[in-house]
Parts: sequence; C-alpha cells; structure tokens
Amino acid sequence: MPPPPGGGAIKREGEKGAAFFDLDRTLIAGSSSFQFGRAAYKAGMVSRRDLARDAYENVKFRLQGSTDATADLVKERVGKLLEGAKVRDLQRLSGPVLAGVLPRLYPRMLATAYAHQDEGRPIFICTAAAQEMAELLAVVLTFDGAVGSVAEVIDGVYTGREGGPFNYREGKAQALRELAEREDIDLAASYAYSDSESDLPMLRLVGHPVAVNPDKELARVAREEGWEIMRFERLGRKLRVLGAAAAVAGGAAAARVATAK
Repeated sequence: MPPPPGGGAIKREGEKGAAFFDLDRTLIAGSSSFQFGRAAYKAGMVSRRDLARDAYENVKFRLQGSTDATADLVKERVGKLLEGAKVRDLQRLSGPVLAGVLPRLYPRMLATAYAHQDEGRPIFICTAAAQEMAELLAVVLTFDGAVGSVAEVIDGVYTGREGGPFNYREGKAQALRELAEREDIDLAASYAYSDSESDLPMLRLVGHPVAVNPDKELARVAREEGWEIMRFERLGRKLRVLGAAAAVAGGAAAARVATAK
C-alpha cells in the first residue's frame, strides 16, 4: 500500500486506523438498490414498468457514476417502496438480494479489504444505500461493521420517511466521523475507497484516500492531490454494459406499449 499522502485527523494515543469502503461501483459493479428492486419485483412488491426503469438507471449508473439528481431519485423511489412495508417482509428478501449482489463483487476490492483486516485495521462499508443492505453485506463478507441510510420504522412497519440524515456527500462524512468517535478510530491513519466525487467529503477525512475506477471529477481531484488511483474496469465489460443498455431500452419500450394497450 502507498505511503500516507498526508491530511486527515490528528492522531491520538491508543487509537487505530481503519478502512472504509463505498459500496456501489466500488465494492460491487453497479447498484445494490437495483438488486433490491429485482428481488422486490419477484416478490410482487414492484411493477414490471418500475423494474425496467430501475434497470435503465442502473446501466446509466454503471457507465456514468452517481449524480446528486440520481441519488435523490433513488432515495425518493426507495422511500415510496418502503412505505407501509413490514420489516419482516423486507428481511425475507435477503436471500434474493444477496444472490444478485454477491456475483457483482469486485474480487480485487474484496482482497484489498481483507488485506487491511489482516493487518489489524477494522473494515467498514459506508454507503448511501439502506442500513439493512449495508449490515447484511457486512455480516456475509465478514466486515467489521457498516454505515448506511436509516429508514424510519414504527411498530415494525416502514413509514417511508428517513430515520436520520441521508448517508450521502457530507452526510456520509458526518456518519464516518461519528463512527470513528465511537470506535476510537484514528482517521489520519485510515483509508477510504470510492468511485465518486460525491464522496470527496469522506475521502478528505482520512490520511489515505483512494479513488477506485473514478468518475471524471474524482479522477481529476485524485491526480491533483496525489491520491492513489485503482483502475480495473475494462473496455470489454463496458461494452457488455452498453449492450445491456440497448436491451433494457427495448424492454422499457415494450413495457410502455404493453401498458398502453
């Protein structure tokens, strides 16, 4: 691993470093929320039209990365989906969700995470995705913990409202600060990995920020600030995604025609 580029928090006696990993397009290819949507569709909770739209957005996300607009759209869509759903029913989707997410893990990133863990650093998933998703993956992948967006639950039922700050941009950085405080983690000795410029607040908190298959803006910042850049997305993979985009667009058009009849 590279020597620390500097920055981050002030080290205090007895504290330890950690490694923080964004989820979508960093640990996995594409969107974990789309895999949740697929599982919800199979369970009869999502319409075919909504699934086609989610599939199209997932392809765009894989090719272009996250934007504030898409993040807000996903937050709104998930909130509507969760409203009135029982926590138990969502928990029962865990198997199908994992079946969709686990094959999309980047082996290189998982190896990187485990190398940190073997060197004594706790490893955490830090994502704008649901806390339930983050915790599920953390348990299955033997991470030390996870921080995601929390949805409000009353009497075992999701209200569709947020249960705390959205874990995105500065919200994610604040969640990381709070985690570091709880766990006595030295941020100056810590690593953070992300693909998106939206995670610049998180990346700038730590002593070792790493850009993973970065979007254009994050790549520019990483070069200017001398951060490590990891690239392993290949042209062939992107061409396959473009092929999927064409198929999804055709499917969405067919769904619209079928609905109109």
